[in-house]
Amino acid sequence: MSDWMTLLEVGGPLAAFGGGAAYTRARHPGVYWSTVGLPLSTARLLGSYGSVMEACGLTVQPSRLRAFAVKATTRREVRPVPPRRGIIRPTSTGLRLRLRLAPGQEPADVAASAERLRHAWGVHAVYVKDVKPGVVELRLVGFDVLRDVRMPRKAGGGHLKVPVALREDATAFVRDYRAVPHQLTLGATLSGKSMYLRHLVTGLARQPVALVGIDCKRGVELAPFAARLSALATDPEQAAELLPVLIKEMEDRYDLIKARQGIAPGTPAEDITSDIWGLPESERPVPVVLFVDEVAELFLVATKKDEERRDEMVTQLIRLAQLGRAAGIYLEVCGQRFGAELGKGATMLRAQLTGRVCHRVNDEASAKMALGDIAPEAVMAACAIATERPGLAVAGDTSGGWSRIRTPYLSLGDAARICRDSAHLTPELATLEPFRPALTAGPVVTPAPVVRPVPVTD
Repeated sequence: MSDWMTLLEVGGPLAAFGGGAAYTRARHPGVYWSTVGLPLSTARLLGSYGSVMEACGLTVQPSRLRAFAVKATTRREVRPVPPRRGIIRPTSTGLRLRLRLAPGQEPADVAASAERLRHAWGVHAVYVKDVKPGVVELRLVGFDVLRDVRMPRKAGGGHLKVPVALREDATAFVRDYRAVPHQLTLGATLSGKSMYLRHLVTGLARQPVALVGIDCKRGVELAPFAARLSALATDPEQAAELLPVLIKEMEDRYDLIKARQGIAPGTPAEDITSDIWGLPESERPVPVVLFVDEVAELFLVATKKDEERRDEMVTQLIRLAQLGRAAGIYLEVCGQRFGAELGKGATMLRAQLTGRVCHRVNDEASAKMALGDIAPEAVMAACAIATERPGLAVAGDTSGGWSRIRTPYLSLGDAARICRDSAHLTPELATLEPFRPALTAGPVVTPAPVVRPVPVTD
């Protein structure tokens, strides 16, 4: 009897601890990682580093001096040595450490063994980043950070930089308009494309930037942000009037740059510029970001007259994409589908859009149109996005790199409130004033009349 009591006294707490750990791992992976996963993975890494590197083929023969020293002091067999390991730095989502590669090794050798390292050290994923020649950084992610998105505290924002989503390696995906001027964002209904757009608008709303919208769904996506928009077109007819104004604004800015380039003898080199960012701050025009939602509506035509208008608008969009960067005009083109069958100019416009973000789409052709020309292997990743994970997307650019990202939830009401609170930052642009959306008061709610009970008398 006493043996059974001792077993219950010892086994009961262990079972409770195991059950609590399993529940925490399933429901609160961040807490589980900080309390259980981090110590276990660190112990595995420290205890098996040399053997794991040897099994992955990442060890090299030691130098002659080291081999001689080992033989002279220990008389042991000289074994291959792994890459020199730096300090292990724990984070709230994983571990980071740097490796100094041996002569003859390259970062691709370590990246090819990432899956083996993941299983050996018991983590969710391992990513390899090239830091400098001869040094790589291993980023070990302890759990699926895209299941419940929590943006890092230091997301790396700034002027024309918006931390809009979380990468699968637990770093922030920052939309940098100076580095990637124009972008194409695709996504089917309920894929999270609108959430991505909300984060972009609210992130830019707090900055001295002019926001211009073309929303051919009668403005239902961008109208809630009207307090912060400098111009808004809600149908193709209004878009056909707005785009020439933006072209004229771009040409005026080029004239300003040309006037500054009237280079006189003795002009300092730093005063010579080819874009607005080289102008003095007092003369520099405010940047303009143009959001085009449901771009397919600008391509679709029903009559011959519509076809002429379509061709003109597409040509203007292509001109803005080709020439707008130096004038401080940036494009954010969004849609459910984007393909060559939309008509003349579709592929030419796509070629000018450096950044690509593809949410869940309804057909492989749309994924190929977004990512096929920059990273063919990313097409299958985009086609594999499940409907149960709205906001999940594949982001890439024309450099060939790509990664999975997910946008955190932001309600439409909160996004609209941020735009209203930032309305005082809306720049005054005389050319866009006729297209400034009119602010209307919210719906008037008439209180129901109070019905007082009639006293009953005998």
